[in-house]
Amino acid sequence: MQTKTPAFVPRLGLSGGHRQTLASFFLSRRIALPPAEARFIEVEPGVQVLAHCHWQSERQNALTVIIVHGLEGSSDSSYMQGIAAKGLARGMSVVRMNQRNCGGTEALAPTLYHSGRSQDIAAVAQNLIAQDRISRFVLAGYSMGGNLVLKLAGEWGSAGPRQFRAVAAVCPAVNLAASADALHLPGNRLYEQYFLWQLNRRLRTKARLFPGAFDTSRLRGIRSLRQFDDRITAYYCGFTGADDYYDRAAAAHVIDRIAVPTFILNAANDPFIRILPETRRTILDNPNITFIETADGGHCSYLGERNGSSDGRWAESQVVDFLSTI
Repeated sequence: MQTKTPAFVPRLGLSGGHRQTLASFFLSRRIALPPAEARFIEVEPGVQVLAHCHWQSERQNALTVIIVHGLEGSSDSSYMQGIAAKGLARGMSVVRMNQRNCGGTEALAPTLYHSGRSQDIAAVAQNLIAQDRISRFVLAGYSMGGNLVLKLAGEWGSAGPRQFRAVAAVCPAVNLAASADALHLPGNRLYEQYFLWQLNRRLRTKARLFPGAFDTSRLRGIRSLRQFDDRITAYYCGFTGADDYYDRAAAAHVIDRIAVPTFILNAANDPFIRILPETRRTILDNPNITFIETADGGHCSYLGERNGSSDGRWAESQVVDFLSTI
């Protein structure tokens, strides 16, 4: 269902999709977080991910937020820390999860990460249930992470862990092919080149850490994210090509099965996230989903004015406000 759109007012001088997106990347911020418990969690045999856990004193009873970053992000991404700070202030425990290979953990997995590895998040949740006996948890994700948490929620449907209560996603890449192709538009090439630079560097690091496992010559001639996913992601992760990867990894196919309260926030002027009409209809037809689309906000940015009670990070506040009702 779609609710009345709340008023997001961009910070003075920062209206527009590109301005919002770039400003959130370049504007520094100070976030005071207490020390986190670093936990290495095995998500499949021989593969570990690193999670940074911030616990309330009563960790079994507090609502636990597992938050997942976007493409080439990490647990240290600004929005990850922002959600952690806001959630902790509202009495929640927060787990900032690194996807495999992210956050300096390339040596912990002989495989690559990608937009379909929702079972990694499931393994983290099961670890927290078994080890910390958490009684309630929710999932939150940005961009690629938004696709992953929605995908997992759809895969679980009504058969997920009894502790699973809700999911929230900001600018989720639920239609992967459309969003990858939008990245290659002339006006978005800056973003695509940044992602490609980061992904190429990561693959070269993996090749050094796991000799013989990765052929860096496959990077030659790659000029788009779709080409990277066709020649690298699909090749090394068991897909027949980029089309097969985008199709099988997209949350769009299972979003109709989500059975818990769900919050999706999207900006109409996001430079490269695209939600196709059929996916939009599926979202609106699911009564468990609250879908909000604002006119402005850019990609995962939502930089509003700061005042005494707000740091201006509007999307983070919207996510935590939603989760506080669970």
